[in-house]
Amino acid sequence: MVFSHAASWPIFPVMDTVMLTPDLERFATDSVAAGRYRDVAAVVCAGVELLRQRDVARAALLDSVLAAQEEGDRDGYLTGDEVAARVRATIARRRATPA
Repeated sequence: MVFSHAASWPIFPVMDTVMLTPDLERFATDSVAAGRYRDVAAVVCAGVELLRQRDVARAALLDSVLAAQEEGDRDGYLTGDEVAARVRATIARRRATPA
């Protein structure tokens, strides 16, 4: 399937042609037929939006991991035994405290 941006969307810039595999074409047309999307363009837009969200989430995760690594380098790391001991102590404190 070849898809070009529809002229009915004047607020969006014209995009390049998109080639879909037969499986993706079937999925897109089935999604439109089921009423989940108004047309194949909307299916493609939804897919691109999901990719954008995934990229943003990946970047946030990487930033978090790098910040944690920097914190560990600065403040030191705990061993697995130290983490387990802290978890056990926290659980014991919570069990000892009435709700």
